[in-house]
Amino acid sequence: MILAELGVPRSHAAVKGAAEVLLAGWCEDGRIRPTPKGSVYPCHTANAARALCRLGKARDRRLKRTFEHLLETQHDDGGWRCNTVKLGRGPVTDASNPGVTLAVLDAFRFTDRANADARLDAAVRTLLAHWKTRKPLGPCAFGIGTLFGKLEYPFLRYNLFAYVYVLSFYEAARESPAFRQALRALEDKLDAPGPKGRIVVESPNRRLAGFAFCKKGEPSRAATKRYREILKNVG
Repeated sequence: MILAELGVPRSHAAVKGAAEVLLAGWCEDGRIRPTPKGSVYPCHTANAARALCRLGKARDRRLKRTFEHLLETQHDDGGWRCNTVKLGRGPVTDASNPGVTLAVLDAFRFTDRANADARLDAAVRTLLAHWKTRKPLGPCAFGIGTLFGKLEYPFLRYNLFAYVYVLSFYEAARESPAFRQALRALEDKLDAPGPKGRIVVESPNRRLAGFAFCKKGEPSRAATKRYREILKNVG
């Protein structure tokens, strides 16, 4: 994900190697296994798929099966989740995981199914509903609170910036009041009003905090480039 965000050429040995490592965990049923003998959760497959898409593998025959698998395992409420529940069962924990659902949509935006498959529109509506409820949903309790609102870059977790960016690729989201509210919340954090405003990273990953492209409290050229994509998508 980070190599792709930084624009490392797909011909680079590191990018090719990263893709090979991920594809080595691919299973015939479409799941992507993170370790040789460990469990495979939907978050593993979703995040591996979106990373592979960013590394130029969206049309790989194996990913075609992975996309089919994801649609086959979609939860009743339109999102994605696993069956591991550690907090007790109930309407909140039985809901899909918003973070995983966002990762799945991030992968599907590289395909011709985006804006052409009602099942993905259902997933979009699930995430828009989460903006309204803000409850910690799913077995892993993905919520919308203070930490969600602190801008993170690169896109590694369920966060306001990633939320708006991914949803901006979907027509089902762009005209929604919830999406517009989320976009305004993002724009309120720019270093200047208007289209010339830049993204200021508020909460960098601690292992990346020393890098210029995501230094805390400073405008990020790479992150602002993604913000410009949002503006293009919403017209």
